[in-house]
Amino acid sequence: MKLALLCVGKLKDEAERAIVARYLERLGPMGAAIGLASAGVSEIMESRASAPQARKAAEAAELRKRLGADARTVALDGRGRMLTSEDLAETLRRWKDEGARQAAFVIGGPDGLDPAFVGDADLAFSLGRITLPHGLARAVLAEQLYRAATLIAGHPYHRP
Repeated sequence: MKLALLCVGKLKDEAERAIVARYLERLGPMGAAIGLASAGVSEIMESRASAPQARKAAEAAELRKRLGADARTVALDGRGRMLTSEDLAETLRRWKDEGARQAAFVIGGPDGLDPAFVGDADLAFSLGRITLPHGLARAVLAEQLYRAATLIAGHPYHRP
C-alpha cells in the first residue's frame, strides 16, 4: 500500500522539507519489507477565493481530483480522532491487509479542510489539540508514518 501526503500549499522552508524527506526515505526500506511504500508529497496551490469557506471548497475540489478512486483518505483535522502511534499502525496494517492500494493523508491550508471533505474521509485524524504550523504538521506526520511502519515490522525504533 502506498502512503501519500497530499497538502494544500507549498512548503518553502528547506529545513522542514529535509525532515519530511528524511522520514519518507527511511520509510522506504522498512516499508518495502511489510508492503508499505511512500508515494511522496503532492502539493496543490492555495485557493485565492476571498471567503474562507469558498477557499476550502475550491481546495477540496482540487484535492478530490488528486485522490485515487480506491485511496483510503485520512483528513488531518483538529476535531478528528487522536490516535496513539500503535492505533495508527494498526489502522494502516488493517487497510493494507484488506487490499487498499493507497492511503492519502491530506493536510489543509491555513483555513483547514472543507467540512464535507473531512466528513467523506475514511478517517479524520488529529495530531493533537494544539495548532501546528503547516511544515511542522508535515514533519510530525512523516515521522508517525515511519514509526507505524516500524511498529508493523516489529522494529525496535518505537519504545513505549
